[in-house]
Amino acid sequence: MLIDTNLVKKLIQNQFPQWENEEVSPVEKSGWDNRTFHLGNKLLVRLPSADDYISQVEKEQKWLPLLAKKLPLQIPRPVAQGTSSIDFPRPWSIYEWIIGDTLLDKCPENLDGIALELASFLNSLDSINTEGSPLAGKHNFFRGCSLKNYENDVLTALSILESETDTRAIHSIWQESVIHEWSNDPVWFHGDMSLGNILTNDGRLTAIIDFGCSAVGDPACDLAIAWTLFNGSSRKIFKENRNVDIHTWNRGRCWALWKALIVWSGIDSNQADRDKVERVVQEIIDDYHAKAR
Repeated sequence: MLIDTNLVKKLIQNQFPQWENEEVSPVEKSGWDNRTFHLGNKLLVRLPSADDYISQVEKEQKWLPLLAKKLPLQIPRPVAQGTSSIDFPRPWSIYEWIIGDTLLDKCPENLDGIALELASFLNSLDSINTEGSPLAGKHNFFRGCSLKNYENDVLTALSILESETDTRAIHSIWQESVIHEWSNDPVWFHGDMSLGNILTNDGRLTAIIDFGCSAVGDPACDLAIAWTLFNGSSRKIFKENRNVDIHTWNRGRCWALWKALIVWSGIDSNQADRDKVERVVQEIIDDYHAKAR
C-alpha cells in the first residue's frame, strides 16, 4: 500500500476537515513502524506501515497522556485518532509536533549531560504506576521480555561471524547474562531507545518520542543505549545514575549485542548501520575482558 501525501490529504479531508487546508509533507526521516507527515507547522500524522503495528496506535492514544504527567521531559501528545477506512484500513494518529534535533541528525561531542538527563528520565519512567498497563509480549516484539526470545538470532549471527569476531567471548557474555532474568514487578520501559527517538535543543535533552514498543516488563532493553550512544565518561555517568542492578545492566548490554549482531551478520538488512555495529560489539567484548582481569 502506497502511503503518501495524497493519501494523508484525503484522510484529513474526510475525517478531520478542520485541518484540510494545512499543508501536508513527509518528515525527513520517517522510521520503520510508521509513515510520518507534517500537518502544517504544529501537527504530525503517523500511519502504521503494516498490520503488525496497529496495536501501537491505541496504546499511545491511551497511555501517553497519562505518562506525560509523570515524566520530566516532553513526550508525544496525541491530538486525534483516525479510524480505518476504505482509503486506509488501519487506525492512525495525529500528534503535536515536537521541535528539536534527533541525536541521529545532530549529536553533541560531549554526552555527559545527556547521559545524566536520560538516566533521570528512565528512572522516572520505570517508577510510574503500572496498574492496568500493557504487559510486554508479541505485540511489542518481546521488548521487556526474556532475552531468550532472541537467542536463536544470536546463535545464527555468531555462526555467520565466526571468522570476524571473538564468538567465544560473546557466547560467555550472553550466557552469563540471560540466566539472571527480571524477577521484580514489571515496570514501564520505552522499548526503542535509539538515537532517532531522542531529541535535543542546544545540546540539552528535551524530548523522547516513539513509544510504539513501550509496555511494562524488564527495563533492560532501554539500557542498550549505553553502548549504541554513550562511551567513556558518558557511559559511566549513565550507569552510575540509572537505578538498576548489575544483572539488569548486563542484560541491557546483551540487548545492544543482539541488535548489533543481527545487523552485522545481515540477518537484519539495515545496511545504514552495518558500519557502526562492529564497534558496538568490540566495545562490549573489550569491556567484558577488562572486568574479567
